[in-house]
Order: sequence, then C-alpha cells, then structure tokens
Amino acid sequence: MITITGMGLLTPVGRGIDEVYDALLHGRSGIAKPPPDHPIANSIELAGILPPFDPGKIASGPDGKVMDRTVILAQLAAEDALADAGLTIGENVDPDRIGVIIGGVGGMATLEQQVLARAERGRAAVSPYLLTGILPNMPAARVAIRFGLRGYTSAVGTACASGAQAIADAARLIRSGEADVVLCGASEAPLFPTFAETFANARALARGWDDPAEASRPFDLRRNGFVLSEGAALLVLESTEHAVARGASGYADVAGYGVNSDAHHPTAPRPDGKGAAECMRRALVSGGVEPRQVGYVNAHGTSTKLGDVAESVAIGLAFGDHAPAVSSTKALTGHMLGTSGVVEAAASALAVNAGLLPPTYNLQDPDPACPLDHVRKEPREAHLEYALSNSFGFGGQNVSLLFGPPSTANKSEGKDW
Repeated sequence: MITITGMGLLTPVGRGIDEVYDALLHGRSGIAKPPPDHPIANSIELAGILPPFDPGKIASGPDGKVMDRTVILAQLAAEDALADAGLTIGENVDPDRIGVIIGGVGGMATLEQQVLARAERGRAAVSPYLLTGILPNMPAARVAIRFGLRGYTSAVGTACASGAQAIADAARLIRSGEADVVLCGASEAPLFPTFAETFANARALARGWDDPAEASRPFDLRRNGFVLSEGAALLVLESTEHAVARGASGYADVAGYGVNSDAHHPTAPRPDGKGAAECMRRALVSGGVEPRQVGYVNAHGTSTKLGDVAESVAIGLAFGDHAPAVSSTKALTGHMLGTSGVVEAAASALAVNAGLLPPTYNLQDPDPACPLDHVRKEPREAHLEYALSNSFGFGGQNVSLLFGPPSTANKSEGKDW
C-alpha cells in the first residue's frame, strides 16, 4: 500500500494544506488582473498569480541568480512537503531509497529572457547557464541536489497531465519495490509574455469578465476559456510499511492509477470520451475498486467548451448508473498546467479524509451537455470510500488517480476544515 504522508502546495489561493483546502471549500479565488508591473500585464487579461513569498536562501548567491522560477518554486514545495512528512534524509529515510519525479514544461522565463537578450545584444549576451535554466529536469535535479536524494530521479513532460503522471509513476516505483519514498508532483511558471500569448492568440483563455473571480467557470453555459496560472505542488508518497515503521501518519492512500493516450489529436480531446473513460477504468482496476465505490471525481474541468463536454461524456461512460459527485477546483485556482493535477490530487485525498467535497464555484447554469452530479455553491458532506482525480494534457495524455482512506494513522485527525 502507498500513503501520502506529506504535501507542499504553492498556489494562487494560498500556500500550505490548511490555507489551500479551506480556500477550495469556501470559494476564495486566486484569479486577478495582472498588476501593471507584472511581465504579462499587457499580454493577457487575467491570471492566477502566486501570493508574495520569500524565496529565502534558495535564490540568494550566484547559484540562485541562474535558477528559473520553476526551480525556485519546486524547492519551496519540496521544503514544505518533506517537513510535513517529518522526513529527515539519512535518519528516517535512506537517501538511496527516496526518489524525485517532478513534471512541467521547463524554464519558459529563462528561455524568453535569453532569446530577447540575444536579439538585442547578440551572441555574447547568451548566458552559459541557459541550459540549466530551461531543461525540464532541473526542478527535480535541483531538489535532489539540495536535499541529497539519490534514488530514482526523473522529469515528466506530458503537458497538463505531467504532475498527475508524476504521482502515478511514483506509485509504480513504490509498488515495484524500487523506492520506499518518492517526492513527486510538478512546478510551473508560465506567466511570461510569449508563452501566455500563444494561449491568448489561440482564443483558449477566458476573456471579457469584469470580475476576475467569475472568469473560470467549469461546466457552466457561459464559460469561454480557462485562466492561465502558476504554481508548484509536491506530494510525499511512501510505502505504508515504511511510514508505519517510522511512526508517520497519512492523509490518504494512492489506491490506483490509470495512464493512457487518446491517440486522437495534438490539442483536442476525443469527443466520444473513450480514451478518458478507459483511463478511469484502468485506475479502478489498478485499485481493485468497482465504479459504485467511487463517490467523488475531481474533474480536469478547465472551463473550455470542448474539454468539459468530452470529460462529462467520459465520466458517464466510466461510471454508468453509478454517478459520482463531480467538481472542478480550477474555478478558483485557474489552470496551473501540470501543477493542477497535483493540487487536485491533494484536494481529492483531503476530501476522502475530511468527508467534505469542494464545489465548483461559478457553476450557475450547468451546461446540459455536461449532465453530471455537480457539487456547486457550497461544500457537500459525504462519506467516501474512494475519490478519483482526472488530468488530461495536449497530445491526448490521460491520467486518473484513485484515492482511499489512509492505511496509517490519520494525519488530519482533529482538523477542523
């Protein structure tokens, strides 16, 4: 068995488990108009921007000056997750038996800055640190270097599914016996002009909203695109045997996972939902769980016309008459790309633990093409056997993660959510 024993969350709605989950339950949005001095102030209308934070020692000194924002965010999330899990490397975990898997698109800020520098000043302006700024494995590598984690280390690049796939890959590593503990998730810092403008020019982003908090509205008839956001989130996955041996408690178990491909289109989901439905079925089979045992699905639900409908069809195919409650927390966080799947996995794990389902805020008029048991307007109390979290990415990448109650002591015992 595999238990989540630690979480590190940096999101537009806050930092840390208590702050983030409370915001998701009670509707505190992290979406705003970029301030005038922000790099994307003239590029896109709205964004999910992280609250101010202190990078501390991470960004100080000559090494910190060449780190992309994705690396800094990943290290902060790693700090939080390892501390939350109560792990001390070399004392209660073997450094050769702890892995690191972090997804994301890489250092977009560094790439943009360096291209502009070269265009303005020529070859001499290109930094010799360009590669270590943009490589997608650098968040994982820098975390491994900083904390001395010598086990399996990898980066996942499956677009918006990358953080969820990092969790699935971590679970597979622990199941196979290759690791006792894996620090896994994603870090994304896409709020820079060129990257943001590609989504704007594709007319994929929400637009025309006077109140930024209303712009992201998954499954709602008036939805007109997603809100681009930044963030980092890492979970500590641990074999239950290892966790119990060191006296650790957990939030939830990773009971199963499914990963597959639509094999359909570079950007559009399969409209018949068959790929995503099969992915959900694989997660259930992986966990030995029947559809009727799943009481909640945290949907990918980005607030796009095609995506929300395709996912609704897929959920119907996967669960049939056993309709689970469904919500999308992107209404508050916006779309943090690969990081979204990790935050949503955390929300699903906490929903199992707390028996409280976060609603889809802004869902005022559900689209008839999305006939689901929507959790809306306020949290719903529910005793869950299992919850499922979906993440889908460009290229037809599908990941579904299945969560059940912790097989260790309950880490949230006594919490007043």
